[in-house]
Amino acid sequence: MILHNGLRFAANLKWLFTELPFEQRFDAAAAAGFTAVEYASPYSFPATTLVRRLADAGLTQVLINSPTGEPGSPERLGYACLPGRTAEFRAGVRLGLEYAVSLNSSFLHLPAGIRPAGVSRDRAFAHYVANVAWAADQARDSGVRLLLEAQNKQDAPGFVLDDQAHAAAVCDAVGEPHVRLLFDVYHASIDEKDVVTALREFLPKAAHLQLADSPGRAEPGTGGIPWTDVFDTLRSAGYDGWIGCEYRPATGTEAGLSWIKEHSR
Repeated sequence: MILHNGLRFAANLKWLFTELPFEQRFDAAAAAGFTAVEYASPYSFPATTLVRRLADAGLTQVLINSPTGEPGSPERLGYACLPGRTAEFRAGVRLGLEYAVSLNSSFLHLPAGIRPAGVSRDRAFAHYVANVAWAADQARDSGVRLLLEAQNKQDAPGFVLDDQAHAAAVCDAVGEPHVRLLFDVYHASIDEKDVVTALREFLPKAAHLQLADSPGRAEPGTGGIPWTDVFDTLRSAGYDGWIGCEYRPATGTEAGLSWIKEHSR
């Protein structure tokens, strides 16, 4: 892993090392010092191919997402809140769990989705909660934990989860220990009044973190998030989970990795 002062960082291969074809990013991440990776969608490759790439590079798979629609489609951020699309959601969860088990991934993130036009907020949210409860039942004996994430409304207008409290409330409502919060520092910095206060409040419900700076969604140190306070909060709380580096490098992946020592000390 890239480990600094007790914090463990995983490379998100959708966002980092994009100078290379996807299958070459595993070796590049390992060469940069990472021992864990995450990425949203493994489904373009047979699971056996990805297992081999992980093993050859000496990497651990941390997280994948359940399937979503194509970029630009109404389903691009997930099916979970879409009435009438339960069959696609359930098929995606089954496939996601199959891949997560094969890859030995700790987490499967269930993207909540964008509320469709003409569907009330309450109806979409109720449908989402019911789908998460179903998925929790499917995952119970798999060894895979399910993650719920709030996404900011600037980047994802109409996203069914309002904020961290809303996502945490779904975890509580489902009431399963393997359903946890994914706290994304970038998204929270846009939707919450104070990202550090929100982190302190919701970290006990979070099993995984992701980060990027804001504005711009590049590496820490390129925007206005108080990273020293963020990382001090994590260390003070004894957070020992992974932190996914889900950002768009400002000037290239390897050149941008200096932030780990500069901003997490």
